[in-house]
Amino acid sequence: MTRPVVLFAEELSPATIEVFGNDADVRHVDGTDRAALLSAVAEADAILVRSATQVDAEVFAASKTLKVVARAGVGLDNVDVPSATAAGVMVINAPTSNITSAAELAVTLILASLRNLARADASVKAARWERKQLTGVELLGKTVGVVGFGRIGQLVAERLRPFGVNLLAYDPYVNHARAAELGARVVELDELMREADIVTVHMPKTPETTGLIGAEQFALAKPNLHIVNAARGGLIDEDALYEALSSGRIAGAGLDVYTSEPPAKSDTAKRLLELDNITLTPHLGASTAEAQEKAGIAVARSVRLALAGELVPDAVNVAGGAIDDLVRPGVALADRLGQLFTALAGEMPELLDIEVHGEIGSRDVTALKLSALRGLFRSVVTEQVSYVNAPVLAEERGITVQLVTDESAERFRNVVTLRGTLRSGEVVSVSGTLSGVDQEHKLTEVAGHALEVPLSDHLLIIRYQDGPGLIGQYGVRLGEAGVNIAGMQVSRAGNERGAEALVVLDLDESIDRDFAEELGASIGAHSIHAVDLVY
Repeated sequence: MTRPVVLFAEELSPATIEVFGNDADVRHVDGTDRAALLSAVAEADAILVRSATQVDAEVFAASKTLKVVARAGVGLDNVDVPSATAAGVMVINAPTSNITSAAELAVTLILASLRNLARADASVKAARWERKQLTGVELLGKTVGVVGFGRIGQLVAERLRPFGVNLLAYDPYVNHARAAELGARVVELDELMREADIVTVHMPKTPETTGLIGAEQFALAKPNLHIVNAARGGLIDEDALYEALSSGRIAGAGLDVYTSEPPAKSDTAKRLLELDNITLTPHLGASTAEAQEKAGIAVARSVRLALAGELVPDAVNVAGGAIDDLVRPGVALADRLGQLFTALAGEMPELLDIEVHGEIGSRDVTALKLSALRGLFRSVVTEQVSYVNAPVLAEERGITVQLVTDESAERFRNVVTLRGTLRSGEVVSVSGTLSGVDQEHKLTEVAGHALEVPLSDHLLIIRYQDGPGLIGQYGVRLGEAGVNIAGMQVSRAGNERGAEALVVLDLDESIDRDFAEELGASIGAHSIHAVDLVY
């Protein structure tokens, strides 16, 4: 078996490379050398980067085999996610790798700003001894406002509590119970700005949060306010921050992130560099040995999942998320049912219901929906089909997709059904389940016919008018062609003699379409489908 090509475009730790072991052909390229990158990516199945390599539409166009781009870090400013999605390429990052490092840096900036550490360091190195001019303030008893109370905001709160502070939290999506556990009182942003002695910002950057703290908010602040941003540049309006600091409207600030990086590129940021009451660091939030190691290993593990065809919790352009342990075994089943549906329908449905019945109906089964859609399009489009672009392909074709869940199942513990309505109004349906300790794929229904037969790699499905001797006829024809029948099941619509029968044959090998049509014609079949399933 050919090993996938995994391209490292920037230096990552040996432990990151070791994740792939002997299961991948690991190659290296300087991602900042554009020509070398485009040449190397032509054969790559996956590419791992940090922040220096630009992965854009040109990169995706240069490789027809690329399945996944992994950024060993949190931000994705250097990865063109829309272009990746259009190309069917999964984009992965490491969203939790640096949360501890970022939280610790925020606390460091708070203390540095309160105690004038940057100015004190410069003073001593310049042979000055400015003790009176550099008098600071204690953290004990101060009110700290945490703007954004997600994972990092909560870690900051946990680390500040032992200092004896009073905590306020602002976050439109905050979990009030969790905030209370950490001793934080949830307030609106204006109240936080009025009451806080220190503000630390930990929001994601979106159109709604850009410039979240500006002149209006600084006008509410105490003159002793110190504000810190170790999250994303632009959350604090830098023009308003400069005016507040230079006019003495607030006491101090600490920044690790900027609207433009390095800050010297921006006229606004250049003015901030001139101030004494601001502490600046060069985007060091994730710059610890531990964070870098965790980020590399995390994305490498996710790349392995992606190359194995599994859903990836850290994929930023895939709906869903981590797959429930009870749901995970059904991902491959749903894919194969999607393939079978397409083979039987012969066209795309206008409406597709993906039904999940049984105990897993109470879980998040988004993964089964995505997998079913991936299977649906495998043989339909020329481009690579993935969990990323399968929903896009459905939308482009005007297919209305519905995920239906029901915690009850009649015959089996869990059942996945694909039920699609074609343009003619005909309804095509296939159902499957997982059976036994080995979680064997079983086909349990086709077009309303109840079955229980292995959903194997090579199937022959025939619908015909039931009559004596027909099984023998197609059995003999297959035998003469040297095709072995590993198993079969016949289902008849009703108990009447002569009713429509549906047979599913489990074959040891594939048969070609011409032979299948000839076989169907010999017994007057209503339809016959030779189906080869993959996963």
